[in-house]
Amino acid sequence: MIALEGVSVGIGGAPILRDVSLALEAGRILGLVGESGSGKSMTALSVIRLLPQGAALGGRVLLEGRELTALSERQMCAVRGAEVGMIFQEPMTALNPVQCIGDQVAETLLVHGAAGRSEAASIARERLGRVGLSPDRFPLGRYPHELSGGQRQRVCIALAVALRPKLLIADEPTTALDVTTQAQILSLIRELVREEGMACLFITHDLAVVAEMADEVAVMKAGEVVEHGATAGLLREMRHPYTRALFEASRHRPERAVRETGTPLLEVREAVRDYPLRRSRLFGPRPSFRAVDGVSLTLARGESLGLVGESGCGKSTLTRAILGLEALQGGEIRLDGAEVAPGMPAELRRRMQVVFQDPYGSFNPRHRVGRILSEPFHLTGRPEDAEARIAEVLRDVGLRAEDAEKFPHEFSGGQRQRIAIARALITRPELIVLDEAVSALDVSIRAQILDLLADLQARFGLSYLFISHDLTVVRAITDRVLVMRAGKIVEAGPTEAVFSAPEHAYTRELLAAAPVLPAA
Repeated sequence: MIALEGVSVGIGGAPILRDVSLALEAGRILGLVGESGSGKSMTALSVIRLLPQGAALGGRVLLEGRELTALSERQMCAVRGAEVGMIFQEPMTALNPVQCIGDQVAETLLVHGAAGRSEAASIARERLGRVGLSPDRFPLGRYPHELSGGQRQRVCIALAVALRPKLLIADEPTTALDVTTQAQILSLIRELVREEGMACLFITHDLAVVAEMADEVAVMKAGEVVEHGATAGLLREMRHPYTRALFEASRHRPERAVRETGTPLLEVREAVRDYPLRRSRLFGPRPSFRAVDGVSLTLARGESLGLVGESGCGKSTLTRAILGLEALQGGEIRLDGAEVAPGMPAELRRRMQVVFQDPYGSFNPRHRVGRILSEPFHLTGRPEDAEARIAEVLRDVGLRAEDAEKFPHEFSGGQRQRIAIARALITRPELIVLDEAVSALDVSIRAQILDLLADLQARFGLSYLFISHDLTVVRAITDRVLVMRAGKIVEAGPTEAVFSAPEHAYTRELLAAAPVLPAA
């Protein structure tokens, strides 16, 4: 179906891809794995000829014997979408926010002249229904912001397969999704590939997902394919050192000292958070949605507590309340005995900080690192030794003091996350909330960040509230875990006990949905 023969890409004289050769048959899935910068996405962009300006493409890309590299841009426009479909990593940026989902799927058919307006709408309805968005529950007139992350990804899949392409490229399509939604999306892609007879190039850095999804695996490093073969055999033999290193990083657990449970630092008692909804009639009562429903928890000094659950379960709402960003309608939250609420004293707010999922999105790209790190000083006033403290926290997270003069774009993703951790440390807090802090990182970078977090906790006695949909990470870094569903804590206990012998059906459902690496 698709063959890459000696594909090379260079930008400004620098080699990006080196002699990449791959072949994929109809109805089969090829997993392309490797760290960021290894050339995975560039390989996909080479197939559809959407390379950056100034890139030089060499070699041949054949689709059913037709050489795509020899086609004009006008001819390639007819291939993209019709014969090669692509699912992108972030559906919210891939979809048009001001166009309803039915029009977006129908637009693909209209642009390629495959149907008239009424027929395109009918096909869009059928395609959206095929990916689990039935028109009775999800009208074609809905907009992307009215859907959840998993539902938006389903719209992107409907767009990609609207014209029944011969090749489907899926570029990290489940990275930002929780485990149950991820399992549904992976199952949907598998079904579509088998039923439609498509070939699928599945790009990911998650070896557990590849082990579950792919018929074959190609491992990329520095623009080259270093190992390629059937999935089961490749993961069993792992002949190349880089493949073994990726495998070990995926299973990595930081060394953490067993900590005795100390006095409670954070206490949440019967927390309730409601959001008002629109009235169904003009003078009727105003309904409300209960996002957090009587949640109670404690976090001891020096302890790591995991909070897991699907999107929409109330994790983020509870986190905002713990950080004092939203008021509760019932219950209370206390940090070391002091009440946490909007308008609390700056000194209390200083004692807890947060690390976000996307460090680049939480930084001002026009500010140097030194200024970014000094932002939390607005809580305490800029101390006389501010420069020394900036240099100190940079060294604490494994960077250099001179990095304070650089801009965020000059760092890799893992380095930017280290800067985000440094910013959280600058006020010398006691509690750090880590909101999906490693979910977007490569496995090797993730292992380094987890080691860093364990080291910082041991040195400074920090308490962590670790919010994540990645159950492997939660198991590796936490002492206790809470499982949240529909605003309530349905299971709680020591992490190993909950993961080894879950008592609640929902916990068992989450664990069953999580992809698992085969034994080494």
